[in-house]
Amino acid sequence: MSPSPALTLRDRWSLYLDLIRWNRPQGWLLCLWPVLAALWLAAAGLPPVHLLLIFTLGTVLMRSAGCAVNDIADREFDRHVKRTAQRPITSGRLSVREATAVGVVLALVSFVLVLFTNRLTIALSFGALGVAILYPFTKRFFAMPQAVLGIAFSFGIPMAYAAVQGQVPAQAWWLVAGNIAWVLAYDTEYAMVDRDDDLRIGMRTSAITLGRFDVIGIALFYALCIGCWWWVGQDAGRGVVYQVGLLVAAAQAVWHVGLIRHRQREDCFRAFRANHWLGMTVWVGTVLDFALA
Repeated sequence: MSPSPALTLRDRWSLYLDLIRWNRPQGWLLCLWPVLAALWLAAAGLPPVHLLLIFTLGTVLMRSAGCAVNDIADREFDRHVKRTAQRPITSGRLSVREATAVGVVLALVSFVLVLFTNRLTIALSFGALGVAILYPFTKRFFAMPQAVLGIAFSFGIPMAYAAVQGQVPAQAWWLVAGNIAWVLAYDTEYAMVDRDDDLRIGMRTSAITLGRFDVIGIALFYALCIGCWWWVGQDAGRGVVYQVGLLVAAAQAVWHVGLIRHRQREDCFRAFRANHWLGMTVWVGTVLDFALA
């Protein structure tokens, strides 16, 4: 359905912002904190300012482009889910062509930023784009699409190491492994909110695949995440402050598991939304550990 010709420029701009979830920053914050932590670890302290700007803006832009891709791919499914039925494309207020244009422009601007890094980082950016496009379609056939989302949300980590060091060491991949586990934890919480609707329309999610083991599965994902990040700290020679940051993050994870134990939709959504604080805690612990070393 084409958008109404009566829409003003302000109305259309509002739809674009709604498409990229501009009023819900939790999404890009979940992507940003691990990337910032990776920059600090790769640089063994404060990274170059131009890389901070490139990766911060690039993360926001690519996550926004990913929202457009996701809504285009899921537009027929979203009609049948109460939480997503009024999204701009699904409701018919924004055409697929316009949403595609928005996604392409955002991705191109992000790519221009990457051009100011190095060849390895540029090469990795193509993989990041490919996984971002692939992810929405995996919900149709893959039992754990959240793992694919985890890869998409983690590509900024090896790119950060590549931009700083010109290589991607084993330390970066441990950080990636922990981040994938973290994405599996919080996006399974998110999937628990829509589980009934997803079962009805035939969507695949980790919440459906795990079934009655969903809560314990999320707890194990959190444990794996913290364990991998602890190993990164050991490998990077980080000190007490970094470890304290991980302990505070682990305490938040325990709180999240307590919130979702009864599988109430509101509590699951609350746990999901709070996860960006967990990521921020790890980043702050990393920054302070280097600053005080």
